[in-house]
Amino acid sequence: MTEVTAPYGAWASPVSVELMTKSVVGLGALSVDADDLYWLESRPNEKGRFVLCRRRADGQIDELTPSPFDVGSRVHEYGGGAYVAGQGHIVFSDRSEGTVWYIEPGATPRKIATPDGCRYADFELDLTRKRVLAVREDHRQRPPTDPKAAIVALPLDLEGSERVLVEGPDFLSSPRLSPDSERLAWIAWTHPDMPWDRTQLFVGDFSQEGLVQAPRLVAGETPESIVQPQWSTAGVLHFCSDRTGWWNPYRLRGTEVEALAPVEAEIGGPHWVFRQRYYDFLPDGRIVVAIVREGIRTAAVIAEGQIEPLEIGQVADCPRVIGEGLGFVAARSDAAPSVDLLPRLDGGEAIVLRRAAPDVLPKEAISIGEPISFMTPRGLGHAFWYPPKNLDHRGPEADRPPLIVLSHGGPTSMTTNSFSLAIQWWTTRGFGVVDVNYGGSTGFGRAYRRRLDGKWGIVDVEDCAAAATHLVERGLVDGARLVIRGGSAGGFTTLVALTSLHLFKAGASFYGVGDLMLLATDTHKFESRYLDRLIGPLPQARDLYAERSPIHHIDRLSCPVIFFQGEDDKTVPPNQARTMVDAMTAKGLPVAYYAFAGEGHGFRKAETLRHVLELELDFYGRVFGFLAPGLSERVRIANFPNEQQMKTAEAQTRRT
Repeated sequence: MTEVTAPYGAWASPVSVELMTKSVVGLGALSVDADDLYWLESRPNEKGRFVLCRRRADGQIDELTPSPFDVGSRVHEYGGGAYVAGQGHIVFSDRSEGTVWYIEPGATPRKIATPDGCRYADFELDLTRKRVLAVREDHRQRPPTDPKAAIVALPLDLEGSERVLVEGPDFLSSPRLSPDSERLAWIAWTHPDMPWDRTQLFVGDFSQEGLVQAPRLVAGETPESIVQPQWSTAGVLHFCSDRTGWWNPYRLRGTEVEALAPVEAEIGGPHWVFRQRYYDFLPDGRIVVAIVREGIRTAAVIAEGQIEPLEIGQVADCPRVIGEGLGFVAARSDAAPSVDLLPRLDGGEAIVLRRAAPDVLPKEAISIGEPISFMTPRGLGHAFWYPPKNLDHRGPEADRPPLIVLSHGGPTSMTTNSFSLAIQWWTTRGFGVVDVNYGGSTGFGRAYRRRLDGKWGIVDVEDCAAAATHLVERGLVDGARLVIRGGSAGGFTTLVALTSLHLFKAGASFYGVGDLMLLATDTHKFESRYLDRLIGPLPQARDLYAERSPIHHIDRLSCPVIFFQGEDDKTVPPNQARTMVDAMTAKGLPVAYYAFAGEGHGFRKAETLRHVLELELDFYGRVFGFLAPGLSERVRIANFPNEQQMKTAEAQTRRT
């Protein structure tokens, strides 16, 4: 078939809005109970609800939580750890109401009595005592920004009442029961630390009454980030720590901590959500892990201090041991994510149980993220470069494609080059995309993560600009058509870049931060002291907060910006976007703003995703002068001038 020459950005794409909103599901949160494999599916076409699914040993797949159940938790707002399964028993949290439900073997869900104003997550079954342990976030008679943390026990029978096992620290996580049910391990941390700065690991014994007694600190006396405490079947406590500068696995022998396989790579990660898994125990005593090197996450096995790769491709998180094999979410660069089952670890092909999306793109039409490195003012930076790719279209010979620079959220997070339809949406239409792991990202060790300390709004912006400049200098993209976009913390990076540089010609902020002081005084407890390290402690650093906030530098803007916001967002409230939009509108700057009812920090509903996809694409078309085919909705941009006015405004801003 002959390729059609068409402007970059205006190519007809097989990645349709319908595919993105009706045929795609999210897959994650795998767990194992004997021979049964569980996972959660997020479904945009069911208003974004999460469904708990189970695959039995005979191959039958069941949906355990029918509509209107939405399996999830709002503890720390980000949730995670919303269900647990063991010996046929299941406990889960419903996100919409914050209620806790119990499914006995062969029965339908039954609500567990919990007080109003409390949220629960990170469940751990204690069937010996007919109860489930959980992290409780208590909002009763507390300021909205200061709920109280506790580890509690909820009765599974109709009698009994909730009991507090551990309380005191600002934050608690990971209650893990020893195999003999006699000991409990947990993680704690206090303000102003975030869990990737410092956490502590405790162990306590159970009294005859089932209460925790004699708690003792077993790791974390000096600053280190500890994640995923887990007991082996032999009763040995394991955990991951970044005490060497890299998250690696350890075990506790008596009072001594032993490294299992020291490596300058990440086996562990930031505690944004509960129940993240970085390792699991094989029946023969070996340990399977998820290991990150240079932004790529793969699986490996640790045996006798050595790390041997598992040839199963990239993974979303650590595979779970099931029987003699593994269950895992495959995260390849050339295929949509899928829940896979490898029946035997010693060979054979993995079986695909559930795909996140249909295979609409042949492999030769997929733009695969190429790892690139480039110099920044503070050392080597890292990103993934996705060139435009479409088997039926090509751009004009003399042109170069526009570039979209992605700044991930967090900012203590990372991006990989696993297949993403959200990226293929752009590359199949003629955009280049660069996904940046700026300084401060995880996956490259603690020193790289600490580059952002006191420098948020500087290092991340420098690295995004350096990635774009690197690609321009290589002749791969058009330096006159550079876009930057990001959500949450990535939205802050986007807005700072647009108000401090003249490199980018358009920007998109998804629930981004425009006013740091507003964020510091109007956000949830988990992140309420995050800025102490990223910017500086208050009130001493008040002037720095103003200096770094995009809202105070609207006069430096010289390009259009589009804002997308969830009206129910508690992490970055809507007043952040509205303040920026009002200021831009008042100054006559081109701006578009779309807010969505019933959406929080991250969009889940199909109708919202449809609007956002089409509006953002049309926004870039309006700015760069092309018309994308097949759009059912056109963007509205306030104060949008014609081309000559845009050039004049940009020139005036440069002179200013």
